[in-house]
Amino acid sequence: MIKDQFSMSSFRLDGRVALVTGAGQGLGASISIAYAKAGASVVLLGRTESYLQETADFIRQDGGEASVIVCDVTDDQKLRSSIGGLSRLDILVNNAGTNFPEPFLDVSDDHLDTMLNLNVRACFVAAQSAVQVMLRSADLDEKGACVVNMSSQMGHVGSPNRTVYCMTKHAIEGLTKAMAVELADKNIRVNSIGPTFSETPMVKRIVDTPEKKEFVTSRIPMGRLAKLEDVAAAAVYLASPAASMVTGTHLLVDGGWTAQ
Repeated sequence: MIKDQFSMSSFRLDGRVALVTGAGQGLGASISIAYAKAGASVVLLGRTESYLQETADFIRQDGGEASVIVCDVTDDQKLRSSIGGLSRLDILVNNAGTNFPEPFLDVSDDHLDTMLNLNVRACFVAAQSAVQVMLRSADLDEKGACVVNMSSQMGHVGSPNRTVYCMTKHAIEGLTKAMAVELADKNIRVNSIGPTFSETPMVKRIVDTPEKKEFVTSRIPMGRLAKLEDVAAAAVYLASPAASMVTGTHLLVDGGWTAQ
């Protein structure tokens, strides 16, 4: 019976090793902290050592386990060697990404290449490298492993001034589904999370006037930006045993944006 099988321990990550990219600030830092609170040993990967150390110190002071890898995810060789050097990996959160909102006709080659390399190519390389480690180190028969790709509500809709960003996030949705199908028989689950505009440094850079914030919140039926903990909670669920039958899907944390 379900009353005999279900407990809140199903949402714990004890004994698991989780790698989070873009972990120094924003969603990456919040997810790292949430994973540590749920019992995981967290590996924080990102470009800026000071941000990573600050997050790692917070986790350790709170009684959790954290280590740091300084790496630009667009450096394929370093990313592969950094992830490949891990002795164990159960969870990957592909969080690193960026956006340069601008009209379609004004998109520069530099912005196009930067977003494609960071939002798509680096995500693929990180996932490929992580799965190779999972296959040789994780307890796949008993608990399995998982990849959580940080997508966006823009992976399901279009929006003005976000053609490249929408393109990259739609690509991540395709990658998520294809990986999920191919890796299911190895007990590696792959899902994505689609936040709406959240209280992150990137969003604060983009939504930088009262007018822009009013436009954004007017499109969210719940009438507010997502909190970091809203998205982190979704990431904990998808990585936990509670989601053991969930793969190839997209968990929207969008306050109803895409329901309209």
